[in-house]
Amino acid sequence: MKRSRTPSNAGFTYIAVLVMIVIMGIMLGAVGQSWRTVMKREREEELFFRAGQIREAIIRWNKPRPGQHIATPLRELKDLLKDPRSIAKVRYLRRLYLDPITGKEWKVIQDPAGVRGIIGVASTSDDEPLRKGGFPEEYAEFEGKTKYSEWQFVYSPLKPGTKKGTGTPQQPGGQGAQGSR
Repeated sequence: MKRSRTPSNAGFTYIAVLVMIVIMGIMLGAVGQSWRTVMKREREEELFFRAGQIREAIIRWNKPRPGQHIATPLRELKDLLKDPRSIAKVRYLRRLYLDPITGKEWKVIQDPAGVRGIIGVASTSDDEPLRKGGFPEEYAEFEGKTKYSEWQFVYSPLKPGTKKGTGTPQQPGGQGAQGSR
């Protein structure tokens, strides 16, 4: 008995499967890249939340308590969890957050004059941020920064009636102390 030879489709099927695998790999690579961007954007938003919470806690810490003329300098971030100056349980922060970009501790920013102790935090990451502009007013100085570590979430005490960064008391009508003559 003789077998008749029919053309084989096995080679064509093998090539079709290889082409499908290559196409799927390319698509997964594109999805992976966009997923990485989404995750980085979420970590960036979490950075604003966590560092903003710490900054707000430092602001509350630095408000003079009854009977004080000036606030006691903040020496450690953990003091924001339970105020050691108070007999009662006073909390400025519910928990001590880690830097969401690195997953590690924050870079602590000390008062350059040495009077107020800790005045803020910053990420230790040298990665380039996705966000380059469109920051809220309190973070306007982040414009044009090229590293997360340059974003410093700092408490800067201002005198009542001064606009941030000017040090000039504001007059009714929006004019500074110099006015427009």
